Amino acid sequence: MKTNVKALFVHFFVFVFFVVVALAYFHPVLQGKVISQSDIQQYTGMAKEQNDFRKRTAEEPYWTNGAFGGMPTYQLGANYPHNYVKKLDSVIRFLPRPADYLFLYFIGFYILLCCLKVDYKLAIVGALAFGFSTYMIIILGVGHNAKAHALGYLPILLGGILLVFRKKYIWGFILTALAMALEVGANHYQMTYYFMLLVVILGLSYLVGAIRKKKLKHFFTSVGILILAVVLGISANATALMATKEYADWSTRGKTELTVKPDGSPRENTQGLGKDYITAYSYGILESLNLFVPRLFGGASVEDLGANSKTYDYLTEQGLSKSKALDFTSELRLYWGDQPGVSGPAYIGAIIFFLFVLGLFLVKGKFKWWLLGGTIMSLLLSWGKNFGLLTDFMIDYFPLYNKFRAVSSIQVILELCAPILAILALKKLFDSSEEYKRKMVALKTSFFIVAGLGVALLLLKGTFDFVGQSDETFRQYFGDEVVTMIQLDREAVYTSDTLRSLVFVLLTALVLWLFIKKRMKRSLAVTAIGVLVLIDLVGVGLRYVNEDNFVRKRQMEAPFQETALDKRILEDTEVFRVYDPSEGLNGARTSYFHQSIGGYHAAKPAGIMELFDFHVYKNNIRVLNMLNVKYVIQQDEEGRSYPAINPNANGNAWFIEKLIPVKNADEEILALDSIDVKNTAVVNTSVFPNIQNFNLTKDSTAIITLVDYKPNHLTYTASNTRDGVAVFSEMYYPHGWNAYIDGEAQSSFKVNYVLRALKVPSGDHNIEFKFEPKVVKTGSKISLASSVLLILLSLGGAGFSIWRSRKKKT
Repeated sequence: MKTNVKALFVHFFVFVFFVVVALAYFHPVLQGKVISQSDIQQYTGMAKEQNDFRKRTAEEPYWTNGAFGGMPTYQLGANYPHNYVKKLDSVIRFLPRPADYLFLYFIGFYILLCCLKVDYKLAIVGALAFGFSTYMIIILGVGHNAKAHALGYLPILLGGILLVFRKKYIWGFILTALAMALEVGANHYQMTYYFMLLVVILGLSYLVGAIRKKKLKHFFTSVGILILAVVLGISANATALMATKEYADWSTRGKTELTVKPDGSPRENTQGLGKDYITAYSYGILESLNLFVPRLFGGASVEDLGANSKTYDYLTEQGLSKSKALDFTSELRLYWGDQPGVSGPAYIGAIIFFLFVLGLFLVKGKFKWWLLGGTIMSLLLSWGKNFGLLTDFMIDYFPLYNKFRAVSSIQVILELCAPILAILALKKLFDSSEEYKRKMVALKTSFFIVAGLGVALLLLKGTFDFVGQSDETFRQYFGDEVVTMIQLDREAVYTSDTLRSLVFVLLTALVLWLFIKKRMKRSLAVTAIGVLVLIDLVGVGLRYVNEDNFVRKRQMEAPFQETALDKRILEDTEVFRVYDPSEGLNGARTSYFHQSIGGYHAAKPAGIMELFDFHVYKNNIRVLNMLNVKYVIQQDEEGRSYPAINPNANGNAWFIEKLIPVKNADEEILALDSIDVKNTAVVNTSVFPNIQNFNLTKDSTAIITLVDYKPNHLTYTASNTRDGVAVFSEMYYPHGWNAYIDGEAQSSFKVNYVLRALKVPSGDHNIEFKFEPKVVKTGSKISLASSVLLILLSLGGAGFSIWRSRKKKT
């Protein structure tokens, strides 16, 4: 009993410690400030209509017309019935953002190490190493909150899996099921998918061990328990998963029916994302060494060197004022790797890198091998197009791999595996039963390998040219001398950070050597390493995310300021769309104030993206007309923006005179280059074979008018003396949008590649489009049943385990 009380006290102390550290790093949150995150600003723009509707009506729209011409809100923070996982998550993440995510990193990794029987002191060091890993901090700075959220729960999920394989079936099941529910609820399936690749390697490792030791019964029992836990955890998020799957098929992540590209050439891939898009962010092979040296390839795309820069010295020598020189060097283009741009290096820490290598010599058994296997897999796949043989195989043949972009982010698996093996190495080294000679040989070998790598990088410095992708552009504007100075600054940070890493390796090796020689106590050695890890990782993290990233809360709640341009457009009370060519498909400012055909999202609606590629980017005004784009943002001769009125916008709905049948999607999208979209529409009869009447007669007095607008409920009045077909300037989405004429359900169909159309009988009618997604109703029932079952099994299992434990003691 005393042992349990002591353990609870220790865990409570650790809990409080992590809270303090998280708040200390992000201390501006204590002043009521919030972190300025570019992606969250864009999200706020995208979700503005949804959030306004929710506040106004206390209802969930599940659809917004604020972006991309219209899309479901399933990936924009939609709230679903019976989402009890979200409520549990909000209890766990009780700190202000982003301190809540940093705390989640810490506590999640701590739980994992406790599942591995690591004592609390080393578990604290490991948690700090994982949480302050530079990539983990950087994603908080730019607003990849869903990714951070998912990464925070991965260690807990891994801990549950390992508990089951350790025959802790009940607690393992509970932890796995709860962690899986929370992981899926975090809503970043790419991170979950990558983690499952690691689980496959882990499973194979345990299978091989089971075969060798003839313990297949335990292995398959464990697998069965884990499958049940995972299914239960997934089912608790049924609504979100089913809705996301439905939307994903409609988005750029799904299959396209097009077989041609905008230039007329054949399309290589019609399933999922294109290879170029998937691999645009691919780590360079040598660039991966920034795991060990943070600014080996310059660090971030933009670095602030201040006055400690050769560029600064040169500019001031040329007569530029110190303030202007500092302005220039505060945004130096130091990154010279192959990726389009980075917010910082994926630095895991020189100490953790060194201890990981030490673990390869000290740690025995399957743990080492699946951690090493996961690390190698992560590293090779992160190279993307730079290791095309493996990447192409995964894209072409491995299920779902082509659904995700930015393959460089798979290095998160390495960033999970490395600190685990590093801490297991320390556990072995601090174990008094471990042979002295073996520990000393492992320490010396690891030190010479890692230190040798650092020295080699210094010696090979002269073989690099330090030329970046932006150098030619800079050369045109600032001249050869400035570019040369920037390249010298790249060389300087390469050298200084390599030396920095070597110093941390040397200090860590010295601490471990003193411990092995019994000249330093274990507690002092653990503390020293913990302090060194903090100095190392926090020092690098603060380069990229610090108090300068925080702003007043109001600034993030309203990230875009209304301009005179916006006011002029908002004076128009009609329902229409706005197009800003400067944003295109990669900005949500317009969506914050108006209904836009652009937006900002990783999984864009496929139809609108293809319309942009085939027509909008080629200035096909017909497509803007049918999308009811009434205002196009233009620039005057002095560079000032103004809203140019498009007098030919078709309006909200119109009757057509002719419906042209085509045989496939290629013909349908290409036809938009020539048809009169005000009077003619094109329909793909391979998708809608029941559409037969193509010759229509439109009464000159026929009219259809939008009389009431809600994002999920559109009401029109129509008057026509003949039967006709009406086209609506709204996105056709086959799941949930139901059409009604005078209250009677009708079937709508798709025309002009993306729009809705409806057969309207003669006379005066009331037409409604209501978004009534069945996926939400069905999914919420599954979520409710699964959540209740999960709660009952967790409580019952925990109660039984405690009762059995007490019974054994008596």
